[in-house]
Amino acid sequence: MRTARRRSERGGVIVRRALPGDAEALARLHRLTVRRSLAFLPDLHTPQEDLWFFAHELLPKRDVRVAEIDGEARAYVAFRPGWIDHLFVHPDHQGRGLGPRLLRLALADGTERRLWTFQKNLRARAFYEARGFVLEALTDGAGNEEREPDALYVWRAPAGENSPR
Repeated sequence: MRTARRRSERGGVIVRRALPGDAEALARLHRLTVRRSLAFLPDLHTPQEDLWFFAHELLPKRDVRVAEIDGEARAYVAFRPGWIDHLFVHPDHQGRGLGPRLLRLALADGTERRLWTFQKNLRARAFYEARGFVLEALTDGAGNEEREPDALYVWRAPAGENSPR
């Protein structure tokens, strides 16, 4: 029988596909990360609305991978053909390799991917640019619910390569 978990020797991290039962933990992780790392954003949704979104939209409609440490979700990536929709790492675990590892999984098929990030999120912008993403457009934020200026990035695999650095 095949397990949903894939163990790693690196730092006791387990990376696995998200399951429906992960909705609550991922919604909490998302809320915490946004509040601490993106404090400039307005708080538009309740925790209950976040949970509904994860349970009924994100998990059923995206490929979602979770990085766990000691049984706790510490990072996740959500993606679909052509897009990376979420990549969030718990603030206390940023800079420890979880983000690059999850990003590599999302890009492993070598197909072009786009993502949005906020212009003010300089750490994320530098992270993506260092991994080969190229700025495609800047907006005034009128198209997002936060009304915060954002940046559209695109990643294309370099010739002969199908995953990021």
